[in-house]
Amino acid sequence: FTAVKLSSLRRHLKTHSDEKRHACHLCPKAFRTATLLHNHVNTHTGNKPHKCSECDTAFVTRGELSRHRRYKHTLEKPFKCTICEYSSVEASKMRRHVRSHTGERPYPCAQCSYASKDAYKLKRHMLTHTGEKHYECYVCQARFTQSGTMKMHVLQKHGENVPKHQCPHCSTFLSRKSDLGVHLRNLHSYMEEAVKCRDCEAAFHERYAFLQHRKTHRNEKRFKCAQCSCTCNQ
Repeated sequence: FTAVKLSSLRRHLKTHSDEKRHACHLCPKAFRTATLLHNHVNTHTGNKPHKCSECDTAFVTRGELSRHRRYKHTLEKPFKCTICEYSSVEASKMRRHVRSHTGERPYPCAQCSYASKDAYKLKRHMLTHTGEKHYECYVCQARFTQSGTMKMHVLQKHGENVPKHQCPHCSTFLSRKSDLGVHLRNLHSYMEEAVKCRDCEAAFHERYAFLQHRKTHRNEKRFKCAQCSCTCNQ
């Protein structure tokens, strides 16, 4: 990495540091820079200061707005591969693509010989070790370790009965457009008064985000014995 300005170099060096001095006052998370913290707090408050000039969409960060404009309006793909004709909207996708030429797999599994080109695939692979099933069928609530397996299940088991209206904010599908409207009002509308988690300091202005957060406490053993090492859920 090289930079014209010393301030840019200092900002870049922070990406190599594990120090996170900027703590969120609404949840336990902490960040390397004040900008990252500011963007994170906006996800709690629902504040989206970066507004698109060509449509009504608004975003938490300037980066999200830039990606939106490239995908929806300008169709610009500024990141171009030097080996083939591939070009991309995002730098991260270009880095992942280049690894298909170099064969580099920088994300190894700590439990087996598997290694991946990108962090997402490694995270998905780790589910084969933990057995966690994050993907739920929106028709019958059966659970799966991978989204592809879940989609195959929906096609094979539910066929023509698959609901047609997908929520733009989560993986929920609904049979009628009116049901989608109710779902959006109940789960994804902004609430003036934040809902607070009873197990930690987190607070949310969207009911769906709150419910997703509650799942993180599902298997948490919060009650500790004062006389030995025993911990319990209840």
